[in-house]
Amino acid sequence: MSDLHKHVSDLEAKSATAARLFDIRRIIGGLFVVYGIIVTTAGITASDADLRKAEGININLWTGLGMLALGLFFLGWLWLRPTAAPTAPAAESE
Repeated sequence: MSDLHKHVSDLEAKSATAARLFDIRRIIGGLFVVYGIIVTTAGITASDADLRKAEGININLWTGLGMLALGLFFLGWLWLRPTAAPTAPAAESE
């Protein structure tokens, strides 16, 4: 019986780790940071022709910086309020 309890405890620990790993805030934040870096780089390297098309506004730069800010917000939120480990249901007494 003790071996079964240890096995269940191990599975609960793995489940808690998977829940933290696949937290939606981590996925959304990571994607926004990666795409924000790409779009910001495109904005920094924009040509004069690109700026003329957008009437002088560097859309890629501003959008990329906004995406970076949003991604960092999600990752900061994850860091400040991590996912709580799921609690095991109370064992029914026999």
